[in-house]
Amino acid sequence: MKVIFHEDFHRVYASDPAAASGRMEAVTRVLNGKVEWIQAIPAEDKDIEWVHSLRHIQKVRLEGTYDMAALAAGGAIQAAGIGLKEPAFGLIRPPGHHASEDSAWGFCYFNNMAVALTKLLRQGLIRKAAVLDFDLHYGDGTVNILGGLDHIAIFNPSASNRNHYLRSVEDFLTEQDADIIGISAGFDNHAEDWGGLLMTEDYRAMGKMVKDAAERTGAGCFAILEGGYNHRVLGQNVLALIEGMEGASHR
Repeated sequence: MKVIFHEDFHRVYASDPAAASGRMEAVTRVLNGKVEWIQAIPAEDKDIEWVHSLRHIQKVRLEGTYDMAALAAGGAIQAAGIGLKEPAFGLIRPPGHHASEDSAWGFCYFNNMAVALTKLLRQGLIRKAAVLDFDLHYGDGTVNILGGLDHIAIFNPSASNRNHYLRSVEDFLTEQDADIIGISAGFDNHAEDWGGLLMTEDYRAMGKMVKDAAERTGAGCFAILEGGYNHRVLGQNVLALIEGMEGASHR
């Protein structure tokens, strides 16, 4: 699978867990030799301006995180574009699903998913999109920006039982007839991370569900990194999702 990444993502740009030293290394170490690396390119200013207010963009600039946030948004755009033809993963940071049009919190600056899907829509490459956000935390920014659009469906699973959780994801995907399925891939609901619910094989299962749903309708699919803070298991969880998106149902 093609994985979009940039060496600058190794930089520690803030004091929060998403920016922690070693987080990206925990993933690249596991993926090396198993994926095709594609260098991320920053999003153009206009791509960000379609989604965020100029006031918010200026605030990010003043905080000194614009370049890193624009690089993450650009990586998401690349993952989505590749995803139209084959599954792709954006190994990017900072995350984005808590970024709304005019504000952001939760380690986010720009909404990477919204920037990517908005660009595809503007280019006429898609008419409908579905977003599966399985991060531990509700993707309020993505819902605030895209949730009111009839042609975009967003699902944030929240069941406290693993089996119910996976069944709800499958039910959501079964109902979709989107042109592309985007995954906001937060791994902080893992048994050894903050949420303590999901197992590594569950990410493989959800990846396979997305692949099957995309194949059923002729859609594309892609994923971008959101949360996930236990460096010891993060790489294996990302790899499991990638394997599922490539068609593997078990290991």
